[in-house]
Amino acid sequence: MTVLGHPRSWSCRWWPLLLLLVTGREPGVEGVTHYKAGDPVILYVNKVGPYHNPQETYHYYQLPVCCPEKIRHKSLSLGEVLDGDRMAESLYEIRFRENVEKRVLCHMQLSSAQVEQLRQAIEELYYFEFVVDDLPIRGFVGYMEESGFLPHSHKIGLWTHLDFHLEFHGDRIIFANVSVRDVKPHSLDGLRPDEFLGLTHTYSVRWSETSVERRSDRRRGDDGFFPRTLEIHWLSIINSMVLVFLLVGFVAVILMRVLRNDLARYNLDEEATSAGSGDDFDQSDNGWKIIHTDVFRFPPYRGLLCAVLGVGAQFLALGTGIIVMALLGMFNVHRHGAINSAAILLYALTCCISGYVSSHFYRQIGGERWVWNIILTTSLFSVPFFLTWSVVNSVHWANGSTQALPATTILLLLTVWLLVGFPLTVIGGIFGKNNASPFDAPCRTKNIAREIPPQPWYKSTLVHMTVGGFLPFSAISVELYYIFATVWGREQYTLYGILFFVFAILLSVGACISIALTYFQLSGEDHRWWWRSVLSVGSTGLFIFLYSVFYYARRSNMSGTVQTVEFFGYSLLTGYVFFLMLGTISFFSSLKFIRYIYVNLKMD
Repeated sequence: MTVLGHPRSWSCRWWPLLLLLVTGREPGVEGVTHYKAGDPVILYVNKVGPYHNPQETYHYYQLPVCCPEKIRHKSLSLGEVLDGDRMAESLYEIRFRENVEKRVLCHMQLSSAQVEQLRQAIEELYYFEFVVDDLPIRGFVGYMEESGFLPHSHKIGLWTHLDFHLEFHGDRIIFANVSVRDVKPHSLDGLRPDEFLGLTHTYSVRWSETSVERRSDRRRGDDGFFPRTLEIHWLSIINSMVLVFLLVGFVAVILMRVLRNDLARYNLDEEATSAGSGDDFDQSDNGWKIIHTDVFRFPPYRGLLCAVLGVGAQFLALGTGIIVMALLGMFNVHRHGAINSAAILLYALTCCISGYVSSHFYRQIGGERWVWNIILTTSLFSVPFFLTWSVVNSVHWANGSTQALPATTILLLLTVWLLVGFPLTVIGGIFGKNNASPFDAPCRTKNIAREIPPQPWYKSTLVHMTVGGFLPFSAISVELYYIFATVWGREQYTLYGILFFVFAILLSVGACISIALTYFQLSGEDHRWWWRSVLSVGSTGLFIFLYSVFYYARRSNMSGTVQTVEFFGYSLLTGYVFFLMLGTISFFSSLKFIRYIYVNLKMD
């Protein structure tokens, strides 16, 4: 049995991507079959996995269960493959509107090793997922009971009989469910190492008519097997709003009042100097005015800085696009595979943004090696992502998980990047380079940089990163729990309007705190604000990763090598993405602020 190598186990054609781009929906997701009485209804077995490890799934036939001699797989869409689905035809014989009472599925003789495999699966709360007419059916593989302390009782049982309940309306299947309510589990305890266990698997099918015409969206967890959708969490919203109002008020009232006083004092001193005092301004005052000949001095590693800004701008557009698409219902937001496939396509299409922003700003600040800048821009995220994904995918592959992508899907995604993502980055870079105008600096820059005076500890880079990262993180900390519970748990997030609002709050807080920290830095006559502005608010990504460590240890029940490697690998990437996004917002906010204060300052 080779699941991942089966040539027909997934759909690797371009048309699912094109259909996803045009309609936002995957092919076959909403397909409904019309039946006549007695027509065969195919039940596909899909996957099994630990209940508390959502990203760790295995093919159902990897367990010692009833299996046909020749396994036939169903063709899958890209989103289903990314979701870890590997559907195969089962031995269950179901016909439309025909009830079945305790039909034998198969007889099995299990060795002690196979029994131990089942015992471990049941102890780790393995659940299975079947699919009938695109309706998932979920249930636990077995039953575990622990009771007492002295003596301690530990019982393991396997469900050998399944009751399928299907509801229909007219010629369509509306609802499907499986139950073991009146079934006694078969005990797996007390088996000797050289003993074989004989099992007989049976099943029943009960049909009932319903007046409901709409199919239940079981992918959302409406069957009760997974937790229901989240309620609106007003505490998070109120906390974020209060923080935003305080920061905006701080920047708009206090900071602007200080700036007004500074401008009035500096301009008055400038008039007095030009009237004939003869003293150089630099010798009579200090503050951000005194470094006007250095504040627009281009930073070191300008190519890397521009690449960071370009990729950050791309992820800002990507994140906004995904949230807006979810708000408009343009794809099935309740399936991770649908979101992943949409995100992959949107990432490839938005590569032109990273190329344009990076090359445009690089040429503005005097960069000459624009080809190298394009290569650095396109590699800044894709290389760390590929390395992380390679490790995670290798761990899945070594453990036989269905989350390991097959070779054909890997080639498809690589082709999308080579034929869409990379060319669009180059095209965007060419347009950005050709449309770039000279850097608009309101002050002349001297050839020799001014010496920076010693700075107090509270104006150090580390302190600015701590303050600039913690405040945006605190604005989204409560909401972050629900997002983690959705991505890494069993919750179902549907509050995309709230998510969009919180995303806007995050960007607003980042911009405000960046302006405030930049002003304090310039007031200390430190003109090295370029990289500092990126690092100060971009450090929010570090706080998000630290929160992921806390979530894994205290808020989740995840365990095992597979889940641990995937969780921390992609959590690192998530923190990196937030660093790029918020660092970009922080930099351009500081740049606009600095241009504003120096444009309004009288110069010689």
